[in-house]
Amino acid sequence: MDTYIAYFDETGDDGANTASSKEFVLTSVYMNADSWQNNFDKLRNCRKLLKEKFGFPISVEIHTKHLVRNKGLYRSYNWTNDQRRQILIEFVKCISTLDIKIINVIIDKRRIKDDKYPVLSNALTYNIQRIENDSHNSWHYLVITDEGRLAPMRRTARAIRAYNPIQSHYGGYVNEPIKGMIEDIMSKNSSESYFIQVCDFVSFFADLYFRLIDRHEPIPTRVSAAIDEEFIKKVLYSLKYYDKLNLKANKGHEYGFVIYPKA
Repeated sequence: MDTYIAYFDETGDDGANTASSKEFVLTSVYMNADSWQNNFDKLRNCRKLLKEKFGFPISVEIHTKHLVRNKGLYRSYNWTNDQRRQILIEFVKCISTLDIKIINVIIDKRRIKDDKYPVLSNALTYNIQRIENDSHNSWHYLVITDEGRLAPMRRTARAIRAYNPIQSHYGGYVNEPIKGMIEDIMSKNSSESYFIQVCDFVSFFADLYFRLIDRHEPIPTRVSAAIDEEFIKKVLYSLKYYDKLNLKANKGHEYGFVIYPKA
């Protein structure tokens, strides 16, 4: 039986209130272990290209939100808005060549009616459920995430191995424990993982697309200085066109976004 590797990262705060963010986006990027080295090589070559064209050090993490907003370390490179756009374009072009699938789960916190709603736990459960569905019990998978939320994610993963209620077509719920995930969720610092940085990139743009198109909100000012509505749409369209998105995750959304709580 084949083994897959699933990487996770998020955008937004996982608290149930909307004080710091109105939604929480949890993105997974997963691949057959046999594809890992080739995917890694492509990302490595992309980083070499970014160093040659823009002086972007290979060892420096691509943290998309800070890059777009020109915050922190990125300000020291004195890139113009056009240069930062070009960096983003090169990165999404690279992602579009990888042998991966992507799932975006969005918890719309404006729909939450219970302040004890488990934002992170539910987002992780819905995401893993869809990886499990995609496996059709034909492959196992390991999960790797950034270090920040490791403990609660491990608790959730252990719990759904025993109890994972799925709504039945005949009414009510049936327990379908997660069986394909092997080992505990493991962690890796995002600065040391190209694949977690890919998750971060996709999650950031999924969040922007959801806010802009699904919620009809304006682009944040610090973001609009570098990218516009058309740019955001092109990123999602590229991922869909090159078959990177798991559209079966939610057939009712153009880009397969899994959105909870239900309206």
